[in-house]
Amino acid sequence: MTKYFTILPFLIYCSSAFAQDYTQFVNPFIGTSNYGATHPGAVLPAGMASVSPFNVAYKKGDGNVFEKDSEWHSRTYVHENNFLTGYSHVNLSGVGCPDLGSILLMPTTGKLELDPEKYGSTYRLEQASPGYYSNHLTKYNIKTEVSATMRTGISRYTFPAGESHILLNLGLGLTNETGAALKIVSHTEIEGYKLIGTFCYNPEDVRPVYFVAKFSRPADKFGAWKKMPEYTAEAAWTTYNNIYKPYNGYSYEMAGENIGTYFSFQTREGEAIEVKIGISYVSIANARENLEKEQPAFSFDQTAAKAKSVWNSLLKRIEVQGGTDDEKTIFYTALYHILLHPNIFQDVNGDYPLMESSGIGKTNGNRYTVFSLWDTYRNLHPFLSLVYPELQSDMINSMLSMYKESGWLPKWELLGMETNVMVGDPATPVLVDSWLRGIKDFDIDQAYEAMKKAAITTDGNKLRPGIEKYSTLGYIPEGAYDNLWGTVSTTLEYNISDWNLAQLARELGKNDDYKYFNKRALSYRNYFDKFSGMLRPRMSDGSWLTPFDPKAGANFEPVVGFVEGNAWQYRFYVPHDINGMIKLVGGSKKFVNELQRCFDEGNYDMANEPDITYPFLFNYVKGEEWRSQLKVRELIGKHYSNTPSGIPGNDDTGTLSAWLVYSMLGIYPHCPGDMSYALVSPVFDKVTIHLNQKYYPGERLVIQTEKNKPGDVIIEKVKLNGAPYNGYFIDHQNLINGSELLFKLKGH
Repeated sequence: MTKYFTILPFLIYCSSAFAQDYTQFVNPFIGTSNYGATHPGAVLPAGMASVSPFNVAYKKGDGNVFEKDSEWHSRTYVHENNFLTGYSHVNLSGVGCPDLGSILLMPTTGKLELDPEKYGSTYRLEQASPGYYSNHLTKYNIKTEVSATMRTGISRYTFPAGESHILLNLGLGLTNETGAALKIVSHTEIEGYKLIGTFCYNPEDVRPVYFVAKFSRPADKFGAWKKMPEYTAEAAWTTYNNIYKPYNGYSYEMAGENIGTYFSFQTREGEAIEVKIGISYVSIANARENLEKEQPAFSFDQTAAKAKSVWNSLLKRIEVQGGTDDEKTIFYTALYHILLHPNIFQDVNGDYPLMESSGIGKTNGNRYTVFSLWDTYRNLHPFLSLVYPELQSDMINSMLSMYKESGWLPKWELLGMETNVMVGDPATPVLVDSWLRGIKDFDIDQAYEAMKKAAITTDGNKLRPGIEKYSTLGYIPEGAYDNLWGTVSTTLEYNISDWNLAQLARELGKNDDYKYFNKRALSYRNYFDKFSGMLRPRMSDGSWLTPFDPKAGANFEPVVGFVEGNAWQYRFYVPHDINGMIKLVGGSKKFVNELQRCFDEGNYDMANEPDITYPFLFNYVKGEEWRSQLKVRELIGKHYSNTPSGIPGNDDTGTLSAWLVYSMLGIYPHCPGDMSYALVSPVFDKVTIHLNQKYYPGERLVIQTEKNKPGDVIIEKVKLNGAPYNGYFIDHQNLINGSELLFKLKGH
């Protein structure tokens, strides 16, 4: 099966000058294999709605295996699969747990079939570009095309002559909730809602997503269906599609598990029917208003063209010159993935669900959701602060609104629900890093109050379980808390948050808080075991956990003391105190040898966050910086490519993509809250980052590279604004004043 992405033509602006079309360098199929968990569907930057092909329910040719739960599918689409059962309209990109992937439309022809295992179809001729996806269903000879606005999706199905159907399945999806309600309003309209939630199988997180679907022509016939329990299979009515019972002409409200509707048509050869769906997390009325405001007419081509234009307006914030087409494609596709989440949550009228509540709030700006902060605090949010500070500002204000509404900052927030997935207090470094970089249009006093509450509250602390022992012993002992995941990992996360809070306290003149939190940020040293050279779990009496294998826990295998990693992958995860870690392990030479050993012995995991900064840590040792330059370029070549498997693992809502973008630029934020970037060799000849002058004094940041031959990756010299620059770290302030950074590279 051939899969490709559309190469779109250059745009001609009214000035008659040719402007670069950056969408031509986005391949939405990157990350759809190798558990990257992205999808190639149509979506806008931060879009609430998205329309994705759904091919993970059944795998034809392999015993018709139902896959979603058996393979822990957290994505709607896997490149190797080829059996489509519909197009979902609410989706997540790059997450590790299943949810959403719901409100599925599916066109069919011939005899009406309601069982997705039977009505699903293989497909060919896939195309995808920002805001557009298309394929051809081989079973039905139907061309399918989809696009989206911020809160709506639109589909265009081109049918052959004969009996044709469009099915709306509310039972199938990634969410573990199957409940829904619907009503056929007319021959051209359906309304209802679908329950979603239980992210990572958390039973407390359930919320409805409302929808209104409108068709471009009236149905000749319509009806509803529901999937009946297996034990009724011998009942008289089972002649109707096994256990899928149809209700022909049904126009009352229907509610229950695994329900859906069908609209049937007698189509002419080549007749196109469009379906547009508005969504809302507030009400059916708001879903209808979203649809009417964003897509008042049926105009698929216009919607797709607008989507492309919106993507171009953000992608062109960074202009690259030089490099191969494949390098440009992996760069701009990573930038595309960075801009998918967090996404907006409010309707066109400003309504949104309050955090941890059934109440409704109203906002004048953008309210964001989907904060996978354990992942994104490390690099994605610092990247947004540099390149898209106006977006980051709205996200920060959304986080503070969540605090006002629920009493706590978010940890892993999804659709106004706190999932409590992962560990640590990741909101704190996001807030502090943003403020220190220059985003200051939020209430810093309220932010400080919220962060300090998480840092000192000992009773009922929803963000920092185990803080009692952490505060008194300086570490979290093994076995002290029944439901605490990874004592060492959790302590290290609290350390980085405390260090960030200390930096902000110093900035605000709160000197006592600065001293307290800065000292507590170094408590990781209580885990340092001189014998093994590792950070090792220990017990309440101070004894070490025994037995202890530093390599146990690789490849996401559970291990005592650590979260999604092992002692090797957390060995150097103290980004705020690498110089202190160098002393602990025995000096610079020993540190370099052990860090190199981490890579040489296969202990480094490119696909997960705990060791994501390690390639840049050689910059801390004078004379060894070349190792970072070689290692980063090696990792780019090994793990990133213009292929479906071109992301090394779960993109984690853009975190692995942010690593790539920064690395190709030649700068990396090695520690949130630290305003310096580690320098490595850039990939492109010239990069221009257009700065937002509302936040930064400079108009642009230019990064240029000179080299003698294509393979040169070692930094020979660096110049800043024409003057020699010494060192392999550079301050954020030096880059936002309209600066030019020049790298001269040589061979190794």
